[in-house]
Amino acid sequence: MSTLTAQAPTVRRESGWFSAYVRSHALQIGIVGVALLIWLAFVIGAPKAFLSPQIYTAYMSTTPFFALVALPLTLVVIAGEIDLSFGSIMTFGMLAFSLVYNATHSGPLAVVACLAAGTAAGLINGAVVVRFGIPSLVATLGTQFFWRGLVNVVTGGNGTALTPFNGSVLHEGLVGRVLTDFLPAQMVWTVVVGVVMWVLLNRHRFGAHVYLVGDNVESARLMGVNVGRTKIIVFGLVGLASAFAGLVVSLQLLYYWPTLGDGYLLNTLASVFLGGTSVFGGSGTIFGTFVGAFIIGAINAGIVAVGLAGFWTQLIYGLIIVLSVAMQTYISRKLA
Repeated sequence: MSTLTAQAPTVRRESGWFSAYVRSHALQIGIVGVALLIWLAFVIGAPKAFLSPQIYTAYMSTTPFFALVALPLTLVVIAGEIDLSFGSIMTFGMLAFSLVYNATHSGPLAVVACLAAGTAAGLINGAVVVRFGIPSLVATLGTQFFWRGLVNVVTGGNGTALTPFNGSVLHEGLVGRVLTDFLPAQMVWTVVVGVVMWVLLNRHRFGAHVYLVGDNVESARLMGVNVGRTKIIVFGLVGLASAFAGLVVSLQLLYYWPTLGDGYLLNTLASVFLGGTSVFGGSGTIFGTFVGAFIIGAINAGIVAVGLAGFWTQLIYGLIIVLSVAMQTYISRKLA
């Protein structure tokens, strides 16, 4: 009897710990559950495709093209803002890469120019939003056309071949295969960016500032947070990631098209919102966005594998965004 009495508090403590863990990680557990259900549905619908390793190599090669941007974009949305210009910044960064490489024939200098141009464009986006008080939806919609228009004016709509980089250290390091033919290098870079963003958001004071700004701007100011600087920095991070993603895409294709970045808007936004980041700001996780991006990648591959027309892709992405925002609105009202 005494033994049973002694064990009872231990069982209750373990049960209490498990319940607390589930409550605090409900969002992450939920998104993993969704990922498993979608994967199972595609395995049943197209077993030959989804039980073959080739399909996973394929979407680990292409999903990073938008996942690399979705991860830092999560910080922007948590901060209560939005950025619609990242697709144009992808091509703007590659314009700088192309111009510098043609002038110097130096790959490293071209990479620095690409990343610097993307970061500068992101910082300008943030400055426009903060200094002029323009809503980020409107501001980045405008800069989206500006950066794209600038690229088209400079290039005349003509692309640039990147075949000199084929087999180079830069090419192999960004889009080659790591260890085996199964793992693309861009997947490794996506994990690296995800880890850096997670540490920044969850283990650094800056991440706490991002959450505070998104939750309540006035409270954040009263607590000494530099709201303007925080917002400008998160836009700068998206600009940097966009330029890097543009470089990865272009090296994969070994060609730079001025239309680079078109078609990634829905994928990227769907990844962020499906991952549980609130459109109202103040909440969200890097892990959720990471899993959300690969759900979107799986949906894209799965639609083709089960024999549906590609037109279904945009329909499903749009539905995901609407349902995610609707669910967040409903939960916010219930908790208010």
